[in-house]
Amino acid sequence: MIKDTFEIKVGDPSNSSGQAKPITIKTSNWAEQASGSCLVQCGETEVLVTAVLSPFSRPDIDYFPLTVEYDERFYAAGKIFGSRFMKRESRPTDEAVLTARMIDRAIRPLFPKDFKKEVQVIVTCLSWDGEQDPDILGMIGASFALATSNIPWNGPLGAIRVTRNNGKWIFNSNYAQRKECDMDLTLSAIERDGDILVNMIEMGAKEIVEKDVMEAYEVAKNELKKIIDAQIQAVKKIGKEKDVFEPAVELGVSTEIKEWLGDKLEKAVTNAPKGEKNLGATEILKQELVKYLAEKYPGEGKEKQVLSFFEKEIERIIIKNIVEKDHRPDGRKSTEIRPLSCEVAVLPRVHGSGVFYRGLTRVLSILTLGGPGDQQILEGMEIVGKKRFLHHYNFPPFSSGETAPMRGPKRREIGHGALAEKALLPVLPDVEKFPYTIRIVSEVVSSNGSTSMASTCAACIALMDAGVPIKEPVAGISVGLAKDEESGKYKVLTDIQGPEDHYGDMDFKVAGTKNGITAIQMDIKIDGIDKKIMEEALTRAKDARLKILDIIKKEIAEPRKSLSPYAPKIITLTINPAKIGEVIGPKGSVINKIIAECRVTIDVEDTGLISITGTDEAGVEKAVNWIKGITREVKAGEIFQGKVIKIMDFGAFVEVLPGTDGLVHISKFVASHIKSVSEVVKEGDIIPVKVMSVDDLGRINLSALDAGFKPKK
Repeated sequence: MIKDTFEIKVGDPSNSSGQAKPITIKTSNWAEQASGSCLVQCGETEVLVTAVLSPFSRPDIDYFPLTVEYDERFYAAGKIFGSRFMKRESRPTDEAVLTARMIDRAIRPLFPKDFKKEVQVIVTCLSWDGEQDPDILGMIGASFALATSNIPWNGPLGAIRVTRNNGKWIFNSNYAQRKECDMDLTLSAIERDGDILVNMIEMGAKEIVEKDVMEAYEVAKNELKKIIDAQIQAVKKIGKEKDVFEPAVELGVSTEIKEWLGDKLEKAVTNAPKGEKNLGATEILKQELVKYLAEKYPGEGKEKQVLSFFEKEIERIIIKNIVEKDHRPDGRKSTEIRPLSCEVAVLPRVHGSGVFYRGLTRVLSILTLGGPGDQQILEGMEIVGKKRFLHHYNFPPFSSGETAPMRGPKRREIGHGALAEKALLPVLPDVEKFPYTIRIVSEVVSSNGSTSMASTCAACIALMDAGVPIKEPVAGISVGLAKDEESGKYKVLTDIQGPEDHYGDMDFKVAGTKNGITAIQMDIKIDGIDKKIMEEALTRAKDARLKILDIIKKEIAEPRKSLSPYAPKIITLTINPAKIGEVIGPKGSVINKIIAECRVTIDVEDTGLISITGTDEAGVEKAVNWIKGITREVKAGEIFQGKVIKIMDFGAFVEVLPGTDGLVHISKFVASHIKSVSEVVKEGDIIPVKVMSVDDLGRINLSALDAGFKPKK
């Protein structure tokens, strides 16, 4: 049963671009036991969003235990997927994981700093119309469910997708419009003191300049405010009273910790030796303090509160040092980049490889080329199709000097891999020019901050080493922020490392070419950032990106002119679609014979595009000529050396091309009269024949006499 309905009109209703579809938020009695819930609809796409608060606090952990799940349901699209033996949804697709991560990044910074109770937000797509993307609806729904619930949360937030099509701005564009745009930007934002502050960015673009990003933000502000204001009114009408927030550290324990520490922690952080990974002294202090409290209060568990206290206090000291003294944990100034270098062709057998170094962060990327048959098949609620470019990111525990079980890619690995993939996609050659399937694997071999941007750089090096004709080299950098919430003073930080990522306030990743930006991803730990910080971060990122591109170009200036000798060879040709059956043959007999004899793989599209892939160039050429022979259109006047394949009373059938034959009438062998064709030829003979005509049914009329045939004596 629907209880309340709230409608938000996004965009200009007079605009014919389709951007004016209203967003409707409904409350119902469906998920009665959740802390907060709602239904959000646009067009015929609808999601159910729930938020649940656990009653139990976890002071022994150093993070906020929030989980966000995005569930695609195949019934939403009217589809039944899966194998013959398994028809239910199983693990989430990569697209679902990326949507969940985006929603998480938007809502997470708005929870209280010391909040340690588990919160779970679940977005379930119930209906999908093939036009409206559920991701924005899920983000707005998560905000609404949290804002109207009893869960402590400092929202609401607004969320919107902004695309630019032929110079026009479109809000919450449909899938078709997104394919034609030159930038696809998703923003979430909050309102503070009348200003719209951004707290999450996700963007893919075709080499756009920084001012375009700022312009998109400006045009979106009014729409974001509409979405926020609608939720504020809803909270006034149906919002629940918020639970009392209990700090993770008791007041008495906090006082005792401060007395025990004195200035020890500040000295340990401030006087740490210059260089990366330099906070070892703080870990020793932490262990000593845990031991002290455990011995003083045996069995009371007060030592579990040390972790939360330390995290907050180290953050305060690091931020203060940066803001007041421009002193970063490794001794750099706020504008400095760590030492940069790179290597090319580091592995002997692979198709392309490269290593990118930025301080202690080092990433090895390996590229493999394959044929069209190696493309990934996509089968999800929103996407069904093929994918020719894949970037996979691995983060083994040894990269950070740790031990941990290895159980496949986690959400972070999927997210970082997708970001680098998004950054590189705009510079890849079109499939018509370069028909290969491209897979890059980035192995993080040493980590100290911003490995996703390092993998973008290393992957670009691998592309050029492999000879992939990319339009421009791509590089990426992560820009951070240290902000004192009390004074409002801040420092934007170029090239953040581990401690600044962990304790700092922003991770603003920007990738692109010398011409412009191809990808942005931003998440923060404070409520939001204003226009000034955003502009400075983009400027810093551009400066750093150009420096990194110079380093890459010194090592490899452009893509290699030829592919690795170990890479497969691909030749494509286009045939008349009506001839596809002849290439395949009865039950695949013809194509299977070509594959076996030429040692190739063959991919045939319904359009008539055929791709032949193999490691042996001679075998590929043989297969190409074979298929050309089968599909060649025979024309009147052509002369062939044909093979006699069958003799009849009225003439003989002669094969002029593989799988293509015509009839030579008995009167068309020699000028004199003969009683039988077998007087002049026998089956298996190779004779010259001329095409006299091809009728409407494709039957070929041949003449040996007109081709100069002379029978053997």
